[in-house]
Amino acid sequence: MLRVDLHLHSNFSHDGRSSLQQVVDRARECGLDRLALTDHNTVEGALNFVRMAPELAIAGEEIKTLEGEVIGLFITGRVPPYLAPEEALDLIHGMGGLTYIPHPLDRHRANFRPERIEELAARIDIIETYNPWCDASANQAASQLADELGKVMATGSDSHSAEELGRSWMEIEDYSGIHDFLEKLRYARHVVTASSGTGRRA
Repeated sequence: MLRVDLHLHSNFSHDGRSSLQQVVDRARECGLDRLALTDHNTVEGALNFVRMAPELAIAGEEIKTLEGEVIGLFITGRVPPYLAPEEALDLIHGMGGLTYIPHPLDRHRANFRPERIEELAARIDIIETYNPWCDASANQAASQLADELGKVMATGSDSHSAEELGRSWMEIEDYSGIHDFLEKLRYARHVVTASSGTGRRA
């Protein structure tokens, strides 16, 4: 089984505190097998990460749209911020990537209304249903919405420093290709070992 974290940041994000090497070292220390680096509005760090540790890295980006935030996974280039959500999601799929909605109902951050997620559902592959920086009620609501829409669910650490890695992850079977990854993720075991804190994240 592979231990996977699909939502984390490095110092290529404005609020990230760790270098790529620190992220790699911490992943090895806590036995993580795949990490999606999803820095805010940039893919530069993620592409460097893929070159540095190809067996570990998934290239991603967390993009601020005109409404909520979306993440692209397995992408090959940058998706610019402040697009309509439909346009951002279509650009991700146009690169052959997967679309992931982080902290979808968190009232403390840019978020989508539930009815908006329903409107966008055909373009969404994955919904984050556990984020340690979200209120429990927001995580529960996200889980219920993902279940109603039949979407693959994800636990993301939303780590902004290497020290925060390894507190939550998913365990999936090994996969061949992006579509197989999505299918294996549907049956993932979600593991949460500790709360990351009570602060808020951007």
